[in-house]
Amino acid sequence: MEHLNAFLERLEADAALIHRPENIRYLSGYAGEGCLYVSRQRRVIVTDFRYIEAAGRQSPGWAIERTTAERKEKDVAYALASEDGARTVCVETDYLTHDDFLSLQKALEGVELQPLNGIPEKLRQIKDAEEIACIREASRIASQAFINILPRLHAGMTEIEAKIELEFEMLRLGSEGTAFDTIAAAGVNGSLPHAVPSDHVIQAGELLTLDFGATWRGYLSDITRTVAFGRVSSELKAVYDTVHDAQQLALDFIGPGKRCCDVDRVAREYIDARYPGAFGHSLGHGVGLYIHEQPRVSFNDATVLEPGHVVTVEPGVYIPGLGGCRIEDTVIMTEDGVINAMHAPKHLIEL
Repeated sequence: MEHLNAFLERLEADAALIHRPENIRYLSGYAGEGCLYVSRQRRVIVTDFRYIEAAGRQSPGWAIERTTAERKEKDVAYALASEDGARTVCVETDYLTHDDFLSLQKALEGVELQPLNGIPEKLRQIKDAEEIACIREASRIASQAFINILPRLHAGMTEIEAKIELEFEMLRLGSEGTAFDTIAAAGVNGSLPHAVPSDHVIQAGELLTLDFGATWRGYLSDITRTVAFGRVSSELKAVYDTVHDAQQLALDFIGPGKRCCDVDRVAREYIDARYPGAFGHSLGHGVGLYIHEQPRVSFNDATVLEPGHVVTVEPGVYIPGLGGCRIEDTVIMTEDGVINAMHAPKHLIEL
């Protein structure tokens, strides 16, 4: 209810329709399909037969309106808005398709549809104690999964096999699912920041980058570790050391009161002095019900970090034809400083 009340305090329209799954869960606790209709008079989950019982279990206190082939979502929205006498309804224009928006606009005759302007996303930036506890558990699962699979990683296995080992281990430890598509990139594929795991056979002397996350009660974690198979070249070792040191500089600097762009700069300047142009993405991003939330720990985001912000710190170096390395932790801003939610080791592990 606290999330919903905070939302209603910011809502200037008579009502709102919420379709983005993360925002639906944030405001109501409901994790199925459909949408929310929210006004100061009522809170309603609009869904079909498949989710009626689940909605009742997950969101006690919410009314539930069932859609059918004859009574579509837009029809329910119009009926609810009419009962409330709503003249203005906010919708997620950054999420709905153009066709969906036009369909709603036609159905809600006499109602002005307005952009929601990311109100739920802004509220979601600052996590409460319960949200942080979920993120910490998701982080614990991911960290432990990495530790547990290290004895099972070996030269001769494929990137896909490494991914399977990691994802199975997270599930075994209690994860509800993967936080996003797991990245497993070895050898020259390591220069691809978002490489898709392939049937590439990992060779001795290669680095393997694993970017993955677990899920706990809908909340996500995000971690990256890079390991070596046997002894790697001095060139790859230097890449690893640079990324490791850059991340530590950023972790030592980050905290409440620091601007995201300044945290990014600390790691970026260190890497650029050694590998100009090899670190082309942001240093990090917010994490919560969605894997890429605000704020961005980026050169162009001046957001001042405050207690409740949860962000990643993930510098990387990517060199085509050679490979790459990324190291990432999920960190939590607190009243007293910073909690690193990840406990998986970061020294260069030679398997």
